[in-house]
Amino acid sequence: MKLISYTLGFPPTQLRPGPAQRPWMDQTSDRFAYRCLPLNIANQYGWEMLCPCTFEATWDGGKSADAIVVDILEEGWPHPTSHFGNGVLTFHVNQIFRTEPGTQLMTTGPMNHPKDGIYALSGIIETDWSHYSFTMNWVMTRAYHPVRFYKGEPFAHIFPVNLSAIEQITPEYAPYETEADLKPSYEAWQASRNAFNKALDVPGSQARKDKWQKSYFQGLGPDGKPTTKAQHWTKLDVQPWPGTKTGKK
Repeated sequence: MKLISYTLGFPPTQLRPGPAQRPWMDQTSDRFAYRCLPLNIANQYGWEMLCPCTFEATWDGGKSADAIVVDILEEGWPHPTSHFGNGVLTFHVNQIFRTEPGTQLMTTGPMNHPKDGIYALSGIIETDWSHYSFTMNWVMTRAYHPVRFYKGEPFAHIFPVNLSAIEQITPEYAPYETEADLKPSYEAWQASRNAFNKALDVPGSQARKDKWQKSYFQGLGPDGKPTTKAQHWTKLDVQPWPGTKTGKK
């Protein structure tokens, strides 16, 4: 599958594969957050767009476009603007993306990368036909609270989706007894988890030495055997854009 970025005669917005690392995850005790494999995979699922300049934005709580003041601290182009008003800060994306037929592009904020005073908005663009560029928007949530973005900091995260596929899914509830081996497997896991958490309070226990249960991370079932029902990922090998660094540590 191809994802094409058509340039428009000037430098496109820089992109990189999403790195697994996050500053707040680095700062957790013993880097505990990295033991959550779903977080790691989500961080890497797609590409980040990088801010072209360093700036500080302050919103006065009003609805007009000039209610946000943007101070440029390190030059780069294009500058973010308050195009829509209502506390919305807009980043312009300098290219037109094209996906293959039946595939669209999800654009959202950097995965698991919170920012105080502002919230990233999400959108899905029909890039399998659209001839238009798009914007990435954040809504400011705290009046008179300066929000700073640094040059090279991610301001968006993109990845392909399939809109027709989601419409074909039929959700349903079912008792866990109706899937072969699910009930005993779940109950075995729940028992082992309860025992492990209890053993964490016992000095010198194996649980204290292990610190955390690694079964999901390693793709193992409650019986300690590797899963055979599906492929298991502990990291993603997302391809970089030509001529750019991966941004990964």
